[in-house]
Amino acid sequence: MEKKPTRHHPADLTRLRRTRARTRRSLVDVERFAQPPQSGDDAAQFLDKLPLFLKASEWRKLLDAIAAAHEKGKPIFWLLGAHVLKCGLSPIVTDLLQSGLVDLLAFNGAGAIHDLEIAFMGRTSEDVAAGLREGRFGMARDTSQWFAGGVRTSKRQKIGLGEGIGRYIRSSRAPYRQLSLLSSGVAANIPSLVFPAIGAEIVAQHPEFDGAAVGAAGHLDFRILAEQCRRLHRGGVALLFGSAVILPEVFLKALSVARNRTRVEGIVTANFDMIQHYRPNVNVVSRPTLHSGRGYSFTGHHELMLPLLAWSIKSRLGI
Repeated sequence: MEKKPTRHHPADLTRLRRTRARTRRSLVDVERFAQPPQSGDDAAQFLDKLPLFLKASEWRKLLDAIAAAHEKGKPIFWLLGAHVLKCGLSPIVTDLLQSGLVDLLAFNGAGAIHDLEIAFMGRTSEDVAAGLREGRFGMARDTSQWFAGGVRTSKRQKIGLGEGIGRYIRSSRAPYRQLSLLSSGVAANIPSLVFPAIGAEIVAQHPEFDGAAVGAAGHLDFRILAEQCRRLHRGGVALLFGSAVILPEVFLKALSVARNRTRVEGIVTANFDMIQHYRPNVNVVSRPTLHSGRGYSFTGHHELMLPLLAWSIKSRLGI
């Protein structure tokens, strides 16, 4: 049977207005291609050989912002989720701190707990699934007592929660205190802050937990962060690693308090995480830099990304 021609009219491609690839604008050119690494390349050579596209270009721009902040005396904030400590990255951050590249440290409550366990035991991170069935998860008495010691120090000395824990670690001469970021922050006399979420951290399960004292010390740390955010104006940098909810929310509110009192514009922010989440990208990357400044987001495992960033920063500054 003879087929009837379609009743739908096809486009006549012979009537198109065409251009030439040689005369149009192209977004990719070989001048910006990557170069193969060579044996013996240092960090600067590695960075120079990256392609000049997308995240590789943004990586360079973030490094420029960090270098400019350091050179101009603008602060560099490091907001760290608990997983950063569990990945064994404390020595990397401590080295940056001692190099003058950390002007503020902030943790969620879980980060403080891991920092305490590292300081006192050299170990941390229990097997949640193994202990949950019988109600043993989070029931370590000594961890609760160490946290309570930090809270008592905060209350007695009228200081924030992070500084109280750091001072407690130092006064207790914890065996691995050199690996404690809160202890190192206190030693360097920089703001070292902790933002607890009562009920979300294992210490709230214990009789030593003083909710009123924890809340008061945590709120003092919030007020300290809000005051520190004023220093970000015109070139300060805030780097967030691995906190999907607590630190992005706290940072946004603290920045709002700072901007209520003074102008805080032209800041640079960056979110680093294994998965990109809503709150970090909205509350840290986009909203704070909406009218001025610049926000970046990078996806990757902390145990790779943070050492790479530290290596890049130190190379960029020749440290």
